Amino acid sequence: MNENISGIDYQEVIEYALDPLIIHSNHKIIYVNHAAEHFFRGKREDIIGASPLDIFQETSKAAIRKRIQSAYERPAELIEETIFRLDGTTVNVELYCHPLLLGDKKVIQTYVRDITVKKESETRQKEIIKQINELSTTLVPLLEGIAVLPLVGSIDEERANQLLMAVPVKVQTQNVNCLIIDFSGIYTLNSIVTEHLFKINSVMSLLGVQCILTGLRPELSRSAVQLGINLDSTRTMATVKNALHFLGITSSK
Repeated sequence: MNENISGIDYQEVIEYALDPLIIHSNHKIIYVNHAAEHFFRGKREDIIGASPLDIFQETSKAAIRKRIQSAYERPAELIEETIFRLDGTTVNVELYCHPLLLGDKKVIQTYVRDITVKKESETRQKEIIKQINELSTTLVPLLEGIAVLPLVGSIDEERANQLLMAVPVKVQTQNVNCLIIDFSGIYTLNSIVTEHLFKINSVMSLLGVQCILTGLRPELSRSAVQLGINLDSTRTMATVKNALHFLGITSSK
């Protein structure tokens, strides 16, 4: 393989590309660059001649076969897959392939990009969000019958609905008769989420639980008014500390 394009040595261009590149035709690999050798942890002679399907898990092979076939006509969309290296280890990658004319022969060129770091970062972020969400449904007991619900982080419609379902159950199991709902840890809310959160207050009232809302920012109060939520019968205070003073809970210091 040594095709020239307008005086440019195409093979030299892809040989020194930083991303692993594979060229294959009729489900047989005919070329890999140096980055692909390093990435797949094998020698070039061990890779050339093999099927590109060999690197995929069995559950993915049927879809990949169709994807390769369609790529002879038009570039395929970028996808994420878990593939095998020659030493048996797996790695998360992004794959992009497109048709290429090599002489008078149509082949497929596939780009492989390691996204291990990206996936690990996403996993860590999901774990952080999970921890924040778990904290957001924790009722912190203060004295007998009194607890605080600290709303923390970003809350979407799904999360708000989970709160609406979980908090009444926890209030009953923990025998809470006064609940302080603290909004100070929330910075942005849309109207749907705001409505869900204020419904918690209504449900508490039906259960005979007194609610005190703290940390309400002006924009949250305005959203409540625009949604027609009546807070006249609900006690609101600036901070949890103010609420504790109102309930007669003072610091020993």
